[in-house]
Amino acid sequence: VQLQASGGGMVQAGGSLRLSCAASGRTFSSASVGWYRQAQGKQREFVAAIDWKGGSQYYGDAVKDRFAISRIKALNMMYLQMNSLKPEDTAVYYCVATEEGRSWPYDYWGQGTLVTVSS
Repeated sequence: VQLQASGGGMVQAGGSLRLSCAASGRTFSSASVGWYRQAQGKQREFVAAIDWKGGSQYYGDAVKDRFAISRIKALNMMYLQMNSLKPEDTAVYYCVATEEGRSWPYDYWGQGTLVTVSS
């Protein structure tokens, strides 16, 4: 089972990026999926998630109204659209997933993709 995140890079403050995450090895269509991030020297932080039941979306306070999570179940893909980026959004972003039919815990983690926002 693998989660492969991509789409990170360097962007100026106020810009946008879209992260992608491809799941392989099994289907995640009935799993909850999400994104976490970790800035250098800081604790890992919840960013966003989609619950497996009804597709409810959840966001961390720091990214609410700027980021949007989405998924395409048929393709085993998830995305994170990041708008109005700030230097404090600089971090390694990880895509995560649960086992089928669960909201927690996130047993599967991707390798991370680095996002750098310059001021």
